[in-house]
Amino acid sequence: MALKVLFVASEVSPYAKSGGLGDVAGSLPLALQKAGCDVRVVFPKYRTIKDSFLTGCQYVTSFDTTLDWRTQKADIYTMQAEVPTYMIGNDFYFNRSGFYGYGDDDERFVFFSKAAIEFLNYIDFVPDVIHCNDWQTAPICLYMKDRYSLIKDFKNVKTLFTIHNLQYQGMFTKGALRMMELDENYYFTNDKLEYYNMVSFMKAGLLYADAVSTVSKTYADEVQTQQYGYGLDGVLRARNNVLYGIVNGIDYSANDPATSQKIYCNFSADDMSGKAENKRRLQEDLHLPQNPDVPMLGVISRLVDQKGINLILQASYELVNRGVQLVILGTGDYHYENVFKDLAYRYPENISANILFDDGLAQKIYAGSDMFLMPSLFEPCGLGQLFAMSYGTVPVTRTTGGLVDTVQMFDSSTGKGNGFQFQDYDSNGLMWAVDRALEVYKNKENWDKVVMNAINTRFSWEKSAEEYIDLYKKIVEGKQDKYAENNC
Repeated sequence: MALKVLFVASEVSPYAKSGGLGDVAGSLPLALQKAGCDVRVVFPKYRTIKDSFLTGCQYVTSFDTTLDWRTQKADIYTMQAEVPTYMIGNDFYFNRSGFYGYGDDDERFVFFSKAAIEFLNYIDFVPDVIHCNDWQTAPICLYMKDRYSLIKDFKNVKTLFTIHNLQYQGMFTKGALRMMELDENYYFTNDKLEYYNMVSFMKAGLLYADAVSTVSKTYADEVQTQQYGYGLDGVLRARNNVLYGIVNGIDYSANDPATSQKIYCNFSADDMSGKAENKRRLQEDLHLPQNPDVPMLGVISRLVDQKGINLILQASYELVNRGVQLVILGTGDYHYENVFKDLAYRYPENISANILFDDGLAQKIYAGSDMFLMPSLFEPCGLGQLFAMSYGTVPVTRTTGGLVDTVQMFDSSTGKGNGFQFQDYDSNGLMWAVDRALEVYKNKENWDKVVMNAINTRFSWEKSAEEYIDLYKKIVEGKQDKYAENNC
């Protein structure tokens, strides 16, 4: 029989996406289905979902979900999608202009978590594993241990909790426990959900899931340290025996320079001539000098500290002095947006600041740039470096998280490596790596080698799905403990 998986997330691309979680939730379930799993996906029905995505959406049923002092109706809809996909609607909670950042986020996502379990009673589907993602769905892991395990159909259902970004933990007041209909005296302790006199939803996932995973192997190690653990490193060390790291993938069919309709000119590893035309057209559209010999460095990112944007800003004058072209696309902190606009005004031949989100322009930057800067403070997995490499654009990254697992320093003596890396989190380290890349760029033979290594790098969802299926099976069989003698 096929392994049954319920994939629960607060966002799913292309319907609702604010970051990497949406990409994962939009791609991994499809790869799991293609690998033979029986998968269902469920996420909230936000107001911001485009009408075009709701075409063919069908109402299934409604039921009441209780949150101590309030009873709310959960409306279930099914989407037209390759993987059976469901939305849980409730205008009181989800008819808003954004996904997160509201004073009642604890109530909103406890409602969603409870409804995501209860709706199974109405679709005739009992999963072997419920795959939960980030703090918004962490209450599911606790509920499956606390109360739903008592229900006959659900008593054997297991949970996997995936950390996409440990920095966001879902911190709420003690009253969240009452709203969750949990015993406050029992659960508001340091060994359970209490965290600096608050309730941490993330902690609920870490403690009560049958297994925990992160989105890269290196990040799984990093979150167990004080530097990257955001106060939960002790909990993660205690659960090290069931903590796994699985690198995210990307959809190469949707990011294929040979077929993409979003770039100026198609090209492939067999014929790279079109990449130069993409660079020229991008320079033209961004009003930069059309010089094929000037190295173009792309940045596609949220403009926030986590992404190392402060390092790029600190190095901006040195980059200008190196004579490169720096193309920035993204939105974020108001300070960074304005400073980059100012730099673009002052150095119009070197810097193009595009303070917006534009998927079409993003693809053109991936295809037209020579290098891709990603100097992250921390990076659970990172997808930008994977997208860039699929277009033969060489990543320059810091050695953290998934960037370690996907990018290897180029060695001109061996011809191996697909990018350039630095370790210390400062602008000197970034410029050291950029200078190494620029040095190789001057040697066409060596540059061609690193470009080919990059474009031939593959981290597919098919490979990730295989690893997840293996982990699901371990969880179902009770063999997720990496150090148990009977599992050796």
